[in-house]
Amino acid sequence: MISVLIGVLVIVVVGAICFWAVDKFVRDGRLANLLKLLVALICLAAILQRVLPLAGISL
Repeated sequence: MISVLIGVLVIVVVGAICFWAVDKFVRDGRLANLLKLLVALICLAAILQRVLPLAGISL
């Protein structure tokens, strides 16, 4: 359980760093929003991949 929490925390930190990088380096607003959405979806999928096996659900 602790390893899952640490894994989720790492995913959240990496996602926050990606959000910061998109804000800092991408000048086009629409592209920045699209990249932020992509980062959010990838982070959500990674978190679900870690958490769902604990609930006994497989995708």
